Amino acid sequence: MRDLLELTAELVDIPSVSFEEGPLVSVIEKELSAVPHLSIDRVGDNLIARTSLNKGQRLILAGHTDTVPGDTESGAKIENDTCWGLGSADMKGGIAVMLELAQSATDYEVDTTWVFYAREEVAREHNGLKEIFTEAPDLLSGDAAVLGEPTSALIEAGCQGTMRFLLTFKGERAHSARPWMGRNAVHRLSSVLGALEKYQYREPVIDGCQFREALQAVGVEGGVAGNVIPDAATLLVNHRHAPDRNSEEAENHVREFFMPYMEDGDSVELIDMAPAALPGMGHSLLASIGEGIETRAKLGWTDVAFFSEQGIPAINFGPGDATLAHTAGERVERENLEVTFQTIKRVLEGN
Repeated sequence: MRDLLELTAELVDIPSVSFEEGPLVSVIEKELSAVPHLSIDRVGDNLIARTSLNKGQRLILAGHTDTVPGDTESGAKIENDTCWGLGSADMKGGIAVMLELAQSATDYEVDTTWVFYAREEVAREHNGLKEIFTEAPDLLSGDAAVLGEPTSALIEAGCQGTMRFLLTFKGERAHSARPWMGRNAVHRLSSVLGALEKYQYREPVIDGCQFREALQAVGVEGGVAGNVIPDAATLLVNHRHAPDRNSEEAENHVREFFMPYMEDGDSVELIDMAPAALPGMGHSLLASIGEGIETRAKLGWTDVAFFSEQGIPAINFGPGDATLAHTAGERVERENLEVTFQTIKRVLEGN
């Protein structure tokens, strides 16, 4: 077995900013092509490796190969039991675990699919996992999935849904010296912002995981000139909802919340959304992974939602602290790597 910290450093040393993952994927492809019990498929810059051992269940292990833009020249640095560098936590530590599992696991109790996919760090429309589900969905068939996002080697089950709305409020333009002759659209926002400040968020517990919803203003725009009463103002709002509501139910909730503040000519436009995913810890494979490990709700959105949409329960479980992702101090510790590796290996081999 290779040293997981050194393997992580090797992967960090191969730049793979979104849309430039090809060289890293080719390295992974070359290594896994030498494993006799794996079949290899490449869909663009996405690589899928699968066993076909006629086991009763199939577990999918997935991770993204791309990183955000940053310092790709300095590469990795190992100090004591820590690997520093761009993408070390998000998520080349997780990729190192997957790669070593694919090469060293023996005596499988479950069939396994490894998915190394591109373009997670950019808009959802470019996501490599979505590309595979569209172009070669049979390669992603399975009973349960583990996404190797950094979770400090704890279980973060499911994920919240997210959606953004653009609210437009109308007014009547006038000279700022005679404001009574118009109606200030920006001032109309005050009651809406006040309501958002007092929003009563839900904290539902689902499969033992407590979620916490949110409805927040994330952008405001309005104004014509320094001497004009504005006749329009817009408010950008983000809603995070628990997975006991589907996207339609969550959208209806938001629209009902804003209804008392809307008038003729105003509008509430849903501009983007991504669905939630249930925790899925009731599945035997995921329950086995979570045995003895702290399990909590994923309060953000992750690609587990892609699996959930296909009826495949999925969790987030990987090495590294998510709060360090995309920072100058990004790093991953040896203990996190080894705990993640041993936990998944135990389930693959039925130990």
